[in-house]
Amino acid sequence: MDYSGKKTIEDIDVKGKKVLVRCDFNVPLSDGEIVDDKRIRESIPTIKYLSDNGAGVILCSHLGRPKDEESKKKCTLAPVAVRLSRLMGKEVKFTTDIIGDEAHAMAADLKPGEIMLIENVRFYKEETKNDPAFAKALASLADIFVNDAFGTAHRAHASTAGVADYLPAVCGYLIKKEITVMGGALANPKRPFVAILGGAKVSDKIGVITNLIDKVDTLIVGGAMAYTFNAARGWRIGDSKFEPDKVELAKEILAKAQAKGLKFLLPVDNVAADKFDVNANIKVFEHGIDDGWMGLDIGPKTQKIFADAVADAGTVIWNGPMGVSEMPPFAHGTIAVAKAIAESNSVSIIGGGDSAAAVEQLGFADKMTHISTGGGASLEFLEGLELPGIACLDDK
Repeated sequence: MDYSGKKTIEDIDVKGKKVLVRCDFNVPLSDGEIVDDKRIRESIPTIKYLSDNGAGVILCSHLGRPKDEESKKKCTLAPVAVRLSRLMGKEVKFTTDIIGDEAHAMAADLKPGEIMLIENVRFYKEETKNDPAFAKALASLADIFVNDAFGTAHRAHASTAGVADYLPAVCGYLIKKEITVMGGALANPKRPFVAILGGAKVSDKIGVITNLIDKVDTLIVGGAMAYTFNAARGWRIGDSKFEPDKVELAKEILAKAQAKGLKFLLPVDNVAADKFDVNANIKVFEHGIDDGWMGLDIGPKTQKIFADAVADAGTVIWNGPMGVSEMPPFAHGTIAVAKAIAESNSVSIIGGGDSAAAVEQLGFADKMTHISTGGGASLEFLEGLELPGIACLDDK
């Protein structure tokens, strides 16, 4: 999908206008305290631009999956307002209301440059149903809609897409960055173009693989889904996790890649364990894996092959770990790939989720060109699917 022609906040006059901004403030909390404020910090350039240019800024977001009154207490955006006020160096007003009188009164009183945050939009079940009446009520708070929540751009919810039916709609800096960097890499990559896909299931990434086969020069597959492909190659995979019903599909993909002359790299050795446990017995198997053992990471030879493929890449896109990276004995493959990308001179794009977490954790974040803020959204973008939260925005 080409979204390069979408209007941004710089394409409209916001002075003296009330602007509703959909942010992604879905931050991790522990006992009401924010554990990681990266998503809040990512939203600041857009909020600052609007505030500095004389808009009354009305922020909205979801947080968690509130289902009842008890879970709502844990999913309040109140801590976000406090943290954002501190980061912005100015007060961010907060209302526990969303579309009621209090929210409307606060929005109406908002002076140019002032900022307010309404409560978690998912406190209304109408949000995720993209209910038109709820979307219209949200839109009535403002004159302009800005979507800057890439992490939820693949959802057609009231606050991500529905409000665009009632207001002029543009994207903020965060979404603009995502569609410029990722869209540019897919449309016109610096070559060789290498894609690295990991994670558990072929079924989760099948659309991405199919879309990328026509675009990349090298496709690397690790993680548990590599065992489905190795089973398709007739290799023994022991007790490794795989998808038996996807073996035929994996064969078709391998044949298609071969017909296209695509370099399709799969693990040649694996770190396996006799049980799924951090203290399990560990053994490295080359080619096949014996019964009674499950593959939980790529082996040292594979790490080198994958790293060599990345070394001279022009563009690298990575989504998904190479093994059970949350367990230290099986994190070496993921670390090796992250290190190889960090040391390459490529345009490096990390597609959110576990890959982004690994890169941050290992201290390689500043070595990457772009770390996507959306796991599911970046996957669907790489798959070439329409993202409702971006498709709904006005064209230039």
